[in-house]
Amino acid sequence: MRSVRSLIAVALAAVLVSTLANPADATPKPPTANVVSLGVPLSDVLLIGGTVAPGPGGKTAIWNVSTGSPAYLNAIDPATGDSLLSAALPGADGSYAVAAAPDGTIYAGTYNNGHLYRLRPDETTAEDLGRPLPTETFILRITVDEQGNVYGGTYPHGKVFRYDHQTGAIRDYGTIKAGQGYVKSIDYANGKLYAGSQPDAYISEIDVNTGAVTQLPPPPGLGDPKDQVVYDLNARGGRVYVRISTAFPGPLYVWDIASRTWVDEIPNAHGLDISPIGADGSLYLIQSSELKKYDPATKTLTGTGLTFTGRIQNARSIGYADLNLPDYPGTSVVGTLWRGEEFRYNPRTGKSEIFQTKVRREPIEILSVAGGKNNIYAGGFLNGGISVVDPVTGAATFNRFSQVEALLEGSAGNVWVGAYPEARLYSYDPAKPWSSPEYSPGPPGTPDNPAKLLNLKPDIFQTRARALVEVNGKIAVGTIPDGDRLGGALVIYDPKTGSTEKYRNVVQDESMYGLTARCGIVYGGTSIAGGLTTTPPTRAAGTVFAWDVTGKKKLWETVPVPGAATVSSVTIGPDGLLWGVAGKTVFALAPDSGKLKKSFTLGTTTSSGDIVATSEAVYVSIDLNKIYRIAPGKKAVPAVFVTHPHRRLGVRGDHQLLMTSGSELFRVDISR
Repeated sequence: MRSVRSLIAVALAAVLVSTLANPADATPKPPTANVVSLGVPLSDVLLIGGTVAPGPGGKTAIWNVSTGSPAYLNAIDPATGDSLLSAALPGADGSYAVAAAPDGTIYAGTYNNGHLYRLRPDETTAEDLGRPLPTETFILRITVDEQGNVYGGTYPHGKVFRYDHQTGAIRDYGTIKAGQGYVKSIDYANGKLYAGSQPDAYISEIDVNTGAVTQLPPPPGLGDPKDQVVYDLNARGGRVYVRISTAFPGPLYVWDIASRTWVDEIPNAHGLDISPIGADGSLYLIQSSELKKYDPATKTLTGTGLTFTGRIQNARSIGYADLNLPDYPGTSVVGTLWRGEEFRYNPRTGKSEIFQTKVRREPIEILSVAGGKNNIYAGGFLNGGISVVDPVTGAATFNRFSQVEALLEGSAGNVWVGAYPEARLYSYDPAKPWSSPEYSPGPPGTPDNPAKLLNLKPDIFQTRARALVEVNGKIAVGTIPDGDRLGGALVIYDPKTGSTEKYRNVVQDESMYGLTARCGIVYGGTSIAGGLTTTPPTRAAGTVFAWDVTGKKKLWETVPVPGAATVSSVTIGPDGLLWGVAGKTVFALAPDSGKLKKSFTLGTTTSSGDIVATSEAVYVSIDLNKIYRIAPGKKAVPAVFVTHPHRRLGVRGDHQLLMTSGSELFRVDISR
């Protein structure tokens, strides 16, 4: 029998031989990334800019621009809902601004690229006329005069321009009201333009020849115009109809141009437009969730019986058409709603209906993404929506909803949703039927799912629920303020009791952009920016802070990257440090004190990115085209893990990252 000593010697020799033969086992190679496309999880119809005017062949059409990449200018047959024409607007993401010239030419002003497009009668391709004003990226509204000249209101400098339809010459009328970055609404009447501003509700009258600007007096009872918005404005039959509100109902004031006085106020009016004056001198608008006829002479409203449901009941395309249908003799009122439905009403028969048009769905840019135990969740920008995505196949179940700023799967398996506007918090149970009374209701009697829990606008003036994290069974919400304000909020919601703690200006005059938590402490990254870009910041750099949920107090606050405006994301790393990203810099802090432990400048831009962690490493988005991996340890060196354009970065479990690029979702498998 061999001795124990000899057996040990043999075993050690075997280990030595194995190690020499397989040196890689002694120093494991770092993991690699396998990028897999999961397709486009979100798509829907979003129509904002529009008008009713002659279409192909001279037949009346409902014109709309559908949001997408690119956006499309669509002509819809009001009798059938069929698409008569769909013309791409290359380079544009969408439009709030469509108008028809007297000769039948259709113009569209777009956002993000700030271009003006033209579609001449009987043509099928839209002509890109370029950006009228080099400094302006949004054309928020356009109108035309008797000669076909186009006037537009813009952002970010609150300007008005004129496009000469014959020569293409541009006239810049300049910033209409100092301090107002948006000319959100504009219309033309008898040589004058009427323009409404944001962030404050000022109404201007502009002489198109001289450029002289006259401020109209505020409507009676309006009070201070600050933080109110001239959301819609229409010139009709010698009067200007001005709605001072939001996307939701508000007062519609009537200004008489000849007498230069306010002559009426219509409460609870919906946007975005009212119809032209009809043959009998009346017009139509949506008021208190019903299409109503308004008589300017008698100032009376008459219901039509056509009612609307849901959170947003807005129409920009609203006018008249001869439908030649049995129940719709003569001229009917027609229009489209934001989600692609057409409504119509016949004054003779009282017949009315709402139905889905055949405008095609377009991909939606992904604004938020979260990993769950069994699913991936994607939230949409602008036209919004939430999709539940199979992480293996990419199969997606789309649900129509609001713009989704943040998503989080909670420990109980429900999904927490941070929505825009009004910084709303919802709880969604994926195991139960979807039913959103605001956007996509289920069958009658179906419980609300998602269920709305918070609206943070009324009392603390917040608009974006930008970040979510679970802490001690509670949900912490980080928000961005509404309107022309500085100062976000940290809100703690307790699902067990329904109680809410609201803390405004945890970091003075800074907004919440990222949250993480550990051991009852919430850590946040903040930005010097407010709700709009029109308010100069009071701080020089974004911060990181620590908040004791039980003690209800801030423990510390620090500036990790001097001069960086935003700390866009934070996470707890596998090394126990608090990691964050501010523009092109990634850093690590001691969570108990905020003391800076590590800092790496990796990028070339100040674009904000995300940072996430697994049990093995930290992953950070830099320049929106690279993902770096940082393993724990004193000698940790960031290494490029993925090179791919993207907007958001998420994580699912320990071996999977989530990455979004426009409307496309990617899974990044981390090798083991």
